[in-house]
Amino acid sequence: MSRIENRTFDELAIGDTHIYTRTLTPEDFERFARAAGELDPAAVESGLVTTNGFEAIAGAAGWAGALAASVIAGQFPGLGSQLVRQSLADQGPAAPGDVVTLAISLRAKGEGRRVTLDLRAVNQRGEAILSGSAEVVAPAEKIARGRVRGRSGEIHETGRRYRQLLELVRGFKPLRTAVVHPCDEASLVGAVEAARETLIEAVLVGPEAKIRRAAELANVDLAGFEIVGAPHSHAAAVAAVAMAREGKVEALMKGALHTDELMRAVVDATLGLRTARRVTHVFAIDAPNYPRPLFITDAAVNIYPNLLDKRDIIQNAIDMVRALGVITPRVAILSAVETVSPDIRSTIDAAALCKMADRGQITGGILDGPLAFDNAISEEAALAKGIVSQVSGRAEILVAPDLEAGNMLAKQLEYLADAQMAGIVLGARVPIMLTSRADKTMSRLGSCAIGLALARRAV
Repeated sequence: MSRIENRTFDELAIGDTHIYTRTLTPEDFERFARAAGELDPAAVESGLVTTNGFEAIAGAAGWAGALAASVIAGQFPGLGSQLVRQSLADQGPAAPGDVVTLAISLRAKGEGRRVTLDLRAVNQRGEAILSGSAEVVAPAEKIARGRVRGRSGEIHETGRRYRQLLELVRGFKPLRTAVVHPCDEASLVGAVEAARETLIEAVLVGPEAKIRRAAELANVDLAGFEIVGAPHSHAAAVAAVAMAREGKVEALMKGALHTDELMRAVVDATLGLRTARRVTHVFAIDAPNYPRPLFITDAAVNIYPNLLDKRDIIQNAIDMVRALGVITPRVAILSAVETVSPDIRSTIDAAALCKMADRGQITGGILDGPLAFDNAISEEAALAKGIVSQVSGRAEILVAPDLEAGNMLAKQLEYLADAQMAGIVLGARVPIMLTSRADKTMSRLGSCAIGLALARRAV
């Protein structure tokens, strides 16, 4: 059972910001009409939480106002808050499946424990659906209670976040993509399905006879697909990179070849696709038991990154996640422990990276670290260890200390927690969909959707 913990008036400071992201469900609209939202209806019914009149005020403001009111009452400032008034504007339409990100910032503190909050919310396309302010009497006493999980809890549905990604890029012009050496059933079918979903315009690069043989075995019709011949996988990688460098394709997609074979061509100093930013990798994890989007970096390219490498790893990931609709991603820099120790280099790196963010060397996200994995993803674990931050228990981006740790973490989630993974390489001239030969079709579609969002959406 997770915990609800408030922020008292004395704990609040001007500029404090709370970020909340939620995927709307059909049940939400009925619940928001009663301003139940994050107050947890089961907890309200059991008497654990009182609503202090939030229902009437929020109900008058519509579903978006109810969402804002419920987050104020349940999270920031939280339990014991009393909503005096809220003024909202720019409310746009919303529907089940939309991903809403709400930012609540504290603008002013006054007498009688009154605080003024600025509110802004956008959907997954970056469209404003709520803006305005609220006046709240902040709680005087600290309250921390267990949250009762009612029937309205988070839906655990494998593949749901990837379907949301597909909706995010629906209607975008397909990304002309060189599919490198698609000579087995999995990689070829993944490319064909992505083309059918209008995510990519697939150009198949590799030995034509092998590609056609794979199509025959998979019962796939290649009519209408362009094939660029190459004698073997290494030549296919070089040819695909050359096509990207010359502007003939807008993205690359890994087929049936080793990652290092493709990346060797990508990072070639003379003929590759390098930019000023370091080339890095991100796994987009669809973890059905985690209530928010989850990304792990770097788990495939940088083996033992140094401090400056990690800066680029984090900045690339933040920029990508922002392009996917998360306004201010929460970044947990992982280590084995949550305290800085001179004996564990990753803890020192984590502390330095947080300070770099304070100085504007990393922008667009909220960083905290070092954090152990449990503290990063579990509010209950963080509270048990006395960790209070905007990131602990609610991280969207997990930064691994090295490739080994990141790769093992991602694979454990996949095989032990029913998660699916979409891989993307960032920092090159074009997005690179770095799928595994064991990936399912939905993971490959997720990778293509991310690549398309990166190419077509401005951060």
